[in-house]
Amino acid sequence: MREIVHIQGGQCGNQIGAKFWEVMADEHGVDPTGTYHGDSDLQLERINVYFNEAT
Repeated sequence: MREIVHIQGGQCGNQIGAKFWEVMADEHGVDPTGTYHGDSDLQLERINVYFNEAT
């Protein structure tokens, strides 16, 4: 199991953190609503490191 602790502090930290999650979602083919729209198995290979599926 892999876990990442992500801490954002202050305005600059929040801006950097927001961009980080935007890039992670884009790299893994996840849109802003959380829906997967990717086209590569490589995108899904380690998606569970950053994202959890909710029902």
